[in-house]
Amino acid sequence: MKLHLADSKNRYAITGYGAGYLAVNTVRYDQPLVITPEQAPEPWPVLQFDTLDAAALAALLEKRPEIIVLGTGATQRFAAPAVLRPLIEAGIGLETMNTPAACRTYNILMGEGRRVVAAMFLP
Repeated sequence: MKLHLADSKNRYAITGYGAGYLAVNTVRYDQPLVITPEQAPEPWPVLQFDTLDAAALAALLEKRPEIIVLGTGATQRFAAPAVLRPLIEAGIGLETMNTPAACRTYNILMGEGRRVVAAMFLP
């Protein structure tokens, strides 16, 4: 599916996704990504949801997010409370949803000018 944001203001928007890929500003990626509005997408070293740990989420705090959107793949999954502890202690909001929904949510929050970080597993 292709997504288009009406006014991305030269920021990094998710412009498409499908089985095994994400597209950011029309560039296709075939690996999990960390996406912010201001910086080029980075590979996320967590390759599968089952290997997600507290250290991986804590590393996202370096980007100084107001909120983190976690795309868990084709289906919505939830991390154990111990994995979420760094975000809870830092007072950072977390929205967890399947990756297609997370792509749309990230674009909306980015369009609102929010300091959002997306951590996305492939759909």
